[in-house]
Amino acid sequence: MHESLDEIERFVIIRVKEIREGKGLSQVSLSLAIGKSTTFISDIEAPSKRAKYNIKHLNEIAKILECSPKDFWPDKPL
Repeated sequence: MHESLDEIERFVIIRVKEIREGKGLSQVSLSLAIGKSTTFISDIEAPSKRAKYNIKHLNEIAKILECSPKDFWPDKPL
């Protein structure tokens, strides 16, 4: 079960990063736009860190990226 959790977490992190980069936003800009420290997004996107998004973060990120929070999730369970 733990491996599935890691896989879904990786999927969401990659999707947020892809959408963020597609919109031309830096990690720092997105972090500040959602009211977090300048390293919040970089800590999440770094493979060695264990920082995590929660539902509230994903909703706030979706507002900034002008997309739906469901855009971060896979179409089917992983």
